[in-house]
Amino acid sequence: MATGVIIQNPKNGLTRMGYFGFSWTYLLFGWWVPLIRGELGVAALHLIFTLITFGLWQFIVAFLYNKQYMIRMLEKGYILKDEPAVMARARAVLGIVEV
Repeated sequence: MATGVIIQNPKNGLTRMGYFGFSWTYLLFGWWVPLIRGELGVAALHLIFTLITFGLWQFIVAFLYNKQYMIRMLEKGYILKDEPAVMARARAVLGIVEV
């Protein structure tokens, strides 16, 4: 089950929801998830892999997608902006070390 955490881009103030944990959304909708989230390249790659593996890719990536998405957002400059307990759990799951 995915857990939501608020992330914010400090440069422009854009706030989004990020998730960590198993992605039921990805399991059910597959490559449409990155497409809707605006990741066109990732969506195209996932579509190709889903077709090549006859859908097995979609099952495997459901366990990985939320973590990969959050890491990409954090690399783009987003920061965690939620309650301390939620942020602590997100840091633990995502492997983020506080400096």
